[in-house]
Amino acid sequence: MIKFLDLMNVNKIYENEIKNKIQTVFDKGWYLQGDENNAFNEAFSAYCGVKYAVGVANGLDALNLIIKAYGFDSEDEIIVPANTYIASVLAISANGCKPILVEPDLDTYNIDPKLIEKAITAKTKAIMVVHLYGQAVKMDAIWKLAEKYNLKIIEDSAQAHGAMYEGRRVGNLGDASAFSFYPGKNLGCLGDGGAITTNDEELYLKIKAIANYGSNQKYVNLYKGVNSRLDEIQAAVLNVKLPHLDDDNNKRRSIANYYIRNITNPLIILPKTSDEDMHVWHLFVVRTKNREHFQNYLLENGVQTLIHYPIPIHKQEAYKEWNNISLPITEKIHNEVISLPISPIMTDEEINKIVQVINAYQ
Repeated sequence: MIKFLDLMNVNKIYENEIKNKIQTVFDKGWYLQGDENNAFNEAFSAYCGVKYAVGVANGLDALNLIIKAYGFDSEDEIIVPANTYIASVLAISANGCKPILVEPDLDTYNIDPKLIEKAITAKTKAIMVVHLYGQAVKMDAIWKLAEKYNLKIIEDSAQAHGAMYEGRRVGNLGDASAFSFYPGKNLGCLGDGGAITTNDEELYLKIKAIANYGSNQKYVNLYKGVNSRLDEIQAAVLNVKLPHLDDDNNKRRSIANYYIRNITNPLIILPKTSDEDMHVWHLFVVRTKNREHFQNYLLENGVQTLIHYPIPIHKQEAYKEWNNISLPITEKIHNEVISLPISPIMTDEEINKIVQVINAYQ
């Protein structure tokens, strides 16, 4: 069976380095807000091309903290793509703001810039762009809208570590960006982890304090904060893996390019990208009309797949107030998408087998 993602072997490449790093943390006896965290924040901000990075507990917390630090209230609206993972919208709701769902572009699966302006009202405070599946959003039109209407741009970069747009990496395309280091991400740790990047010093200092119980000085609390910190062990793992991220992303690109060149079955709709640097292929997502039949066929032929995501947010019980609205492009995507295996450790034999099995599908 070709696994969708073989995490054990993904991390086994770095086994000795990771064990040595964890031993170093153990020997120091300092488990939070220490040298590994400081080193990662410095290295990751440099990698993204920004001034500041703050390690936090997970990607959802990263989004929550950005919105919380901006101080948006219950009357404020934040535009967000309708077909994103629910975490993007949960962060908006958790801060008492109103998510405004905007349909994606069917070619890129990212928010459609042409539809954003129609959704802007006097209550709109920010546009949340999600670099979905690993492809950077085309930002030119969004930058213009943000300037025209004085809006913040919040990036959800959880799936796109290292992707670039016009020479700038995600994490440096908006006012602030949230990252997840969940184990399956292109840059993943061995548990939960996240980070926020920004060039705004005031925002950085506020987020750093809010994530630490609202405090920059022990027992002195400036804000009603939370406890959301990247622990030293996870930071240590990320310090091992970050220098290899570009190589890993290039391996993903090589596999994606092979799929695109060689999968010729007309029943399968392949993903599109206009610029190789824009996509780091966290997921290789295809579409097909009879998805369940296709997924069962692949499984019977030794290929494991996943569906990202089977139920759109506006059809979830958690957001039942939206259950009756119609978002046809989003619904089409959620009904047809299926993700093929893609990771830096896949062998040529595995990649060839997947192509052959798909091309034989009827």
